[in-house]
Amino acid sequence: MAPPIQEGNATGFYSMNVNQTNQVFLRRLLCLLDEAAVEPELFTSELERRGIARLFAAEGEDSLVLLEAAVDLSGDPSLMIRLGQELGIKSYGSFGFALMSCANVRESIQLLLRYGHIIFRPSWEVHELKGGLILRAQITKGTARQQQFLAELLCSNLNAIGRALYGSKVERSEGTKIFFTHQQPLYSASYHQAFKTPITFGAEHNQVFLPSDVLDIPVRTADRAKHIVFQQLCEEMLRGLNAVEKTTVAVRYLLIQSAGDFLDIAQVASRLHMSERTLRRRLEHESTSFRVIIDEVKDLLAREYLTKTQLTVADIAHLLDYAETVSFRRAFVRWNGVTPREYRQHKNSVIAPYTSRM
Repeated sequence: MAPPIQEGNATGFYSMNVNQTNQVFLRRLLCLLDEAAVEPELFTSELERRGIARLFAAEGEDSLVLLEAAVDLSGDPSLMIRLGQELGIKSYGSFGFALMSCANVRESIQLLLRYGHIIFRPSWEVHELKGGLILRAQITKGTARQQQFLAELLCSNLNAIGRALYGSKVERSEGTKIFFTHQQPLYSASYHQAFKTPITFGAEHNQVFLPSDVLDIPVRTADRAKHIVFQQLCEEMLRGLNAVEKTTVAVRYLLIQSAGDFLDIAQVASRLHMSERTLRRRLEHESTSFRVIIDEVKDLLAREYLTKTQLTVADIAHLLDYAETVSFRRAFVRWNGVTPREYRQHKNSVIAPYTSRM
């Protein structure tokens, strides 16, 4: 269960979404340490000895110290490879579900580039090459040993996520390769058990090369309608990191998340752990209202559905919680000045010349 948000603290809503992933990671790590007969108190004491005051508050370079301490106490040098394999894609919340609803490898990578830094520390960057592209982990801090453990964790988890999305098609594809900057360790057998891909040690960067022919491999759970919702949830998290109007962004997030059965203002206030009166006052202070926000969210999703799916207008009306299609049409004309059909036709005529060149 997610930790409660303090009264009136919409900012906490976003830190909850990000920190919840960190807590899943740490709990899984503690489970692996328990399997290695490492008592939690011993791990906590070791972290305190190394200068980390609180386990669940560790971040930045502290998190590298945490990884190193866990490996040392477990006596298992391949612990980070195991941890990466065990972190499921659903551990990443909205971002994980957005990945699951992507169309193919290419779209998954685009999603990773735009929103991955919300979840992953460090983040990934892409370098396009003739014949494929490189996914490179941005590992710049820590000792060489700490960087090795982090690279193992990141690449192992990326491999596990890929396996969940595409089966074994990507990792077993001819041309897919993994590179590590460290030299081949004594426990390299653990690498070959985890990765069904050629591995190069002593490379210049920690990275994965994907040949062009794997980029169109479909995601097994692809769903265009759900993808729009989950992508917008990621967009709201991204917006919420630096937004001044924190309450407005938090309300938008909850409404997008509840698309199809939209929450009313009382339910939203309850989710944000504030009274309905407080919520109305805070939205008014941010020069908006609940009615305005819910219309904005429905309009946003409607336009995304019309341009990025083949859903009928009736289907879209149902997804946006309209009992009758005619009510949705009237609302859409009020928002955009054109009917849903006219909007779709115009957008398709604008997009088509560009997509034909790709």
